[in-house]
Amino acid sequence: MAEDKETLVADMHTKAAYAHTAAAFSHSTGDHASGQDLAKKALEDSVEAVKYSDSIADDAPRAIRL
Repeated sequence: MAEDKETLVADMHTKAAYAHTAAAFSHSTGDHASGQDLAKKALEDSVEAVKYSDSIADDAPRAIRL
């Protein structure tokens, strides 16, 4: 089960990274309205991924916590 959670978290972080990249590209092309929307989505994805990562860390045995 942990492997599935770790895979989900990795996918969520990847999704956020792609959204950040798309937002940065959009900003560089001058389409700031779309860039702002993409940046907002990227932030939401990042926050969701961090929250999920934290919940997995909270469930981890104390011996393997960093």
